[in-house]
Amino acid sequence: MRDGSSRSRRWWTLVAAAALGLTGASVAEAGAAPAARDVGTLAASAGCGQAPTVQSGTHTIQSGGKSRQFILSVPGNYDNTRQHRLVFGFHWLGGTMQQVAGGGTDGDVYAHYGLRRLANDTAIFVAPQGLNNGWANSGGEDLTFVDDMVRTIEAALCVDTTQRFALGFSYGGAMSYAIACARATSFRAVAVIGAPRELSGCSGGTQPIAYMGIHGINDNIGSGRALRDRFVRNNGCTAQNPPEPAPGSLTHISTAYTGCRAGYPVVWAPFDGGHQQGPVDGCAGCESGARSWVKNEVWRFFTGETPPPPPPTFRLRGEGSGRCLDVNGASAANGSQMIIWDCHTAANQQFTTSGQALQVMGKCLEVPSGAAAGTRARIWDCNGGGNQQWTINTNGTVSNVQTGLCLDVSNAGTANGAAVNVWSCHTGTNQRWARV
Repeated sequence: MRDGSSRSRRWWTLVAAAALGLTGASVAEAGAAPAARDVGTLAASAGCGQAPTVQSGTHTIQSGGKSRQFILSVPGNYDNTRQHRLVFGFHWLGGTMQQVAGGGTDGDVYAHYGLRRLANDTAIFVAPQGLNNGWANSGGEDLTFVDDMVRTIEAALCVDTTQRFALGFSYGGAMSYAIACARATSFRAVAVIGAPRELSGCSGGTQPIAYMGIHGINDNIGSGRALRDRFVRNNGCTAQNPPEPAPGSLTHISTAYTGCRAGYPVVWAPFDGGHQQGPVDGCAGCESGARSWVKNEVWRFFTGETPPPPPPTFRLRGEGSGRCLDVNGASAANGSQMIIWDCHTAANQQFTTSGQALQVMGKCLEVPSGAAAGTRARIWDCNGGGNQQWTINTNGTVSNVQTGLCLDVSNAGTANGAAVNVWSCHTGTNQRWARV
């Protein structure tokens, strides 16, 4: 997730909106939404069939007389005969390419706005760095930078030139909007998250492009609607007033417009919240790329693909600390206590579920029967008791079925080795855990 800026639903793949006769109701009601799939054929870049001349990492190029940088993420199984999608992720004001490429405090699960993991090695990702950590696009220089990155990458790697995408939050959303306006014939789709207005300009702005707008109802929602409506018109969609969630509903509503030109859908996804890139349904003000619905819905919109189910093993990462729930000393002995530690892939952080039991190291996570607030969480031989049953709640808390108390990092500690106990549930960041 970003530093310093502050239900997923069933979707169908749709080749053309008219072909399936979408009703224009919310996704919750219609159960369907269009995907920004290409309506033509694959188009190979110059790098297809050639030995790659760039690799993952930071790159510097000259653009408009200035040195500009971007971070490139190439699939680990890159194949120069396979045409890959190309996805640009633009950072927010004051953000950096490192935060986008690395996922910020959410880590790899949110790298490139969470899309890299969902892509499962089918896409090449780009995180550009804005001048002065923004996207003023003075004289069109940031659009020129985008053009130069595209040329550089596609000369070196195998890209499907009909499958270029852009997304971003806030100022990065405004830059994605500028691409929608000025590069509609070269980019397939954009996702604009919380863009305040046309901060990066809108040169052109008359051609259709697949468009997804995501905006908090408490974040100058009128601006988000105005940005959306340009592409409602450009894409030939039927004008409507799509539903928006009520204050206090703690949810989002995704609506696919009807009547849009084949291959040029518009989806509007307002949520009950403010200026956020990773809102979490059912959790007031929560900001977590790991738990947010946004990444899944954007990926479906771009590709029509349903993201894979979560892995059978997972870690629980504390939102306040960025560290993972860990069996101290990797000991499998009964009574070994829980702490937080830097996230890794060793067995003492890998959990599985069996009913409502959380199992790790061949044991079950528990507190002693009848435990009071402040009791340390530990592991023990699994016995099916209520003290070994846990509920992973939608607000990120993990509550014990027997006691009703929540897993809690003692004294809101964030350092390696901080104790994990149970405490009265209050949804503070030291009680919110992301399954990663």
